[in-house]
Amino acid sequence: MPPASAPSFAMTIPPDPEAVARLLDALEGFAEQAALGPKVAHRLAVVLEELAANVAMHGSTGPGAATFVAVAVHHQGDTLVATIEDDGRAYDPLAQAAPDTAAALEDRDVGGLGVHFVRQMTRALDYIRQDGRNRMTAVLDLTG
Repeated sequence: MPPASAPSFAMTIPPDPEAVARLLDALEGFAEQAALGPKVAHRLAVVLEELAANVAMHGSTGPGAATFVAVAVHHQGDTLVATIEDDGRAYDPLAQAAPDTAAALEDRDVGGLGVHFVRQMTRALDYIRQDGRNRMTAVLDLTG
């Protein structure tokens, strides 16, 4: 269980791949400061990279494009709660059908694997559209 004064993390970036790389560097520093285990730190980085990269790749152009990606992480009991928010057009990646991972590669639809992996690495993953913003909340176990 983290100490009562466990550090939290917050960062806002533009929705572009270079900024996602800066986010990952900052998350590495947070993981060290928060004394996260290597597996937990890796899961956190993969989850947030995937979600931020989705906004950068799919939500940063065209009408209603996102202008920012805000990331926050805090301890809650025996978990880390990570939120990622953007002001782009409404899009719920959790509403998409899960990829058929048993199908042959040539028979699979393109896309969807990133969110599938994020679901596997989290205790809970939720989406809400509120006040003109997309908000994903990922809950990760502190053990493992």
